[in-house]
Amino acid sequence: MNGISCSINALNGLYDISGVEVGQHFYWQIGGFQVHAQVLITSWVVIAILLGSAVIAVRNPQTIPTAGQNFFEYVLEFIRDVSKTQIGEEYGPWVPFIGTMFLFIFVSNWSGALLPWKIIQLPHGELAAPTNDINTTVALALLTSVAYFYAGLSKKGLGYFSKYIQPTPILLPINILEDFTKPLSLSFRLFGNILADELVVVVLVSLVPSVVPIPVMFLGLFTSGIQALIFATLAAAYIGESMEGHH
Repeated sequence: MNGISCSINALNGLYDISGVEVGQHFYWQIGGFQVHAQVLITSWVVIAILLGSAVIAVRNPQTIPTAGQNFFEYVLEFIRDVSKTQIGEEYGPWVPFIGTMFLFIFVSNWSGALLPWKIIQLPHGELAAPTNDINTTVALALLTSVAYFYAGLSKKGLGYFSKYIQPTPILLPINILEDFTKPLSLSFRLFGNILADELVVVVLVSLVPSVVPIPVMFLGLFTSGIQALIFATLAAAYIGESMEGHH
């Protein structure tokens, strides 16, 4: 009974921690749920930018590609190369997923530096890049986890779970723990880097003239693109690993 009580107390403690908030947030009340409106608003803006750019680029395809067509073809080829390198010959069905992850994270990261979110006033809190919020990065990481579980199960069936006892059943706990650490590392790496980049720029702008932080902002744009590439590459690698069954 003592053990059960300790477990219940531990779970209650985790639940209390999950309610801790840093700063102020703007919520919408939808039914019986509180929805984090800041993340939804900025995410919808990013999605609108992506959809609008795609529609404009392919609205009237030319035999001789325009600059927009060339750019999007280059982006598609780049995503296909990343997917093929990490997943292998069966990469085709996963190109849309990897491409969506890469483009959403890339535009989200850049929006934090290029879009003037701060001029939009909210009753509470302020707008920022979607990836500047842990809710977004955890959701993206969980989608990646669902994707690589689906990839492994669709190819191997229940035999997929035999990987947990390879090369020896002694490693069962470690192999299970590995699948829990993958989404944690994906989400916290992306969140931490984007949050740190925006904080550095804010601090520099408040301490020194506006010209000085500009090189840091350009560096932030570069690292933001690298973070999108790292996330997409790791997502593709995890999918390829689940389909091949190697570590």
